[in-house]
Amino acid sequence: MIRVNNIHKSYGDLHVLKGIDLTVQKGEIVSIVGKSGAGKSTLLHILGTLDESDKGQLWIDDVEVSTLNQKEISKFRNKKIGFIFQFHHLLNEFTAAENVAIPAFIAGEPKEKSLKRAKELLDYLGLADRASHKPNELSGGEQQRVAVARALMNEPSVVYADEPSGNLDKATSEDLHNLLFQLRKEMDQTFVIVTHNEDLAALSDRTITMEDGLIRI
Repeated sequence: MIRVNNIHKSYGDLHVLKGIDLTVQKGEIVSIVGKSGAGKSTLLHILGTLDESDKGQLWIDDVEVSTLNQKEISKFRNKKIGFIFQFHHLLNEFTAAENVAIPAFIAGEPKEKSLKRAKELLDYLGLADRASHKPNELSGGEQQRVAVARALMNEPSVVYADEPSGNLDKATSEDLHNLLFQLRKEMDQTFVIVTHNEDLAALSDRTITMEDGLIRI
């Protein structure tokens, strides 16, 4: 599903990634761990096409993303990649269903069709009765489930999660972790997760430790 070859990234004189090689299989849940400043989030942003590497190649679902232009990358990202962030990034002026449907709206899908799928996803995630509520009317755990539904909206090849349970209490974090594994089991969804949560990392199929811009063997 994902193949990375010799990825380098610098910001000015700071060499953040120093030659990353990585392969992730379809349906795999991979956690990336390491101390702050090790390069985890930078790698995730490059894997998610939110940032460009200075050197190296990235393939996602058999497409060499590093050869695409910006317009092609934006379209590819919208259709093939889902994101879950620590702080949800939901839009307060929209309902839960509208927030979930945003990736489909961006892709130009009809509004009625998009909202129907958004509500189906919310129902699947146990939030059918919250579809018309706005983010400030939802708990932290409910907001994160809305964010998960949004990530799944366009049936992506891979979902990237950056500290997805970092802003949740222990019980809600456990619920989220269980949900990710349920999605893998029932949808064969691939996840790459940057996390400091030892419990989540331990549950993953594989844990990758980063140190000083490299994957520690």
